[in-house]
Amino acid sequence: MFVDIYAIQNVPPSNINRDDTGSPKTAYYGGSLRARVSSQAWKKAMRDSFRKVLPEEKLGVRTKLVPGEISDRICVKDPDLKDSSDELAASLLKIIGIKTQSSTRAGSQQGNDETGYLVFISERELDKLADLAVQWAHEGADWKKPDTEMKKVAKDIFHGTQAIDIALFGRMLADAPDLNVDAASQVAHAISVDTVRQEADYFTALDDLANDDNAGAAMIDSTGFNASTLYRYANVNVDSLADQIDDNEAVADAVVAFVEAFVRSMPSGKQNSFANHTLPEVVIVSLRKDQPINMVSAFEKPVRADADHSVSENAVELLTKKIEKVEKDYDVKAKHSWSIGTETGTTLEKLKQDLHNAVLDSLKAGQEA
Repeated sequence: MFVDIYAIQNVPPSNINRDDTGSPKTAYYGGSLRARVSSQAWKKAMRDSFRKVLPEEKLGVRTKLVPGEISDRICVKDPDLKDSSDELAASLLKIIGIKTQSSTRAGSQQGNDETGYLVFISERELDKLADLAVQWAHEGADWKKPDTEMKKVAKDIFHGTQAIDIALFGRMLADAPDLNVDAASQVAHAISVDTVRQEADYFTALDDLANDDNAGAAMIDSTGFNASTLYRYANVNVDSLADQIDDNEAVADAVVAFVEAFVRSMPSGKQNSFANHTLPEVVIVSLRKDQPINMVSAFEKPVRADADHSVSENAVELLTKKIEKVEKDYDVKAKHSWSIGTETGTTLEKLKQDLHNAVLDSLKAGQEA
């Protein structure tokens, strides 16, 4: 069972997601230059949105500062271990297979232990690791020569029910691949349905306290931007999500949270300069039992405005026709489908309620079959 989410979203002049030169990211599609927003950028915005709709204890954090987080929890659980908490945290991570190093970052965290890469870890896992460290400290465990059972107990903390965002977006640990989690969702790079032209905003800034005989600018610079109508797509493998979150209600909540985050989120790049806070013109959500289907080919030919319709309006029409054609040609009619912003559309709140019930009913039917 899959949930497909499609959106057409008009974005004014903006620089949501920059490349290494500071310009908005782009891609060629159908032989023309398109605006592009990477999946990583939008997934980060979605993860931030989760914290507005889901309890913190059901979510994870992506950080290098795992040793410090475990150490802090050890101190709370047993203040007598304060002097050794840093060493205990680092030793425990080493047993798991995650190496630590001294941080070179500037500021108060310089010199503290950190992992060599970002680790996606849940609040539950951090707490359980701290509990285990305290337990082993009291038992006098041999940290330097851990046996097979110690390694198994430590790694088992990462298995079982996953945090919702870790289950959705996955976890990859290069040094400890047995702790990896396959992502239950996929988010495509958003691309514009229309051809874009990269532009630059040349600007100057004056010194408010400069003397009248100094007419020069105190600052001169430029920033890249473009304006576009984006096609966005993502999907959720509901069965995979259910394997990682062993609770039907929680699975349905996670799917609904994913859809809401997809709809409401916006990457924060250059927001202070452009204030490009838009919501999609149209959102279509389909619950499928066959396979996920990306309808991007509807926009292989760049969309243009005409005398009667905007680029966004023409894009919506192309998308709805493409969905109808693909579902008919390949006999992949969605089990359920909802939309926002179309003539027969509903509200986001009603869509969330109906989607929650449909996912719940489908999960129960599958388990009873």
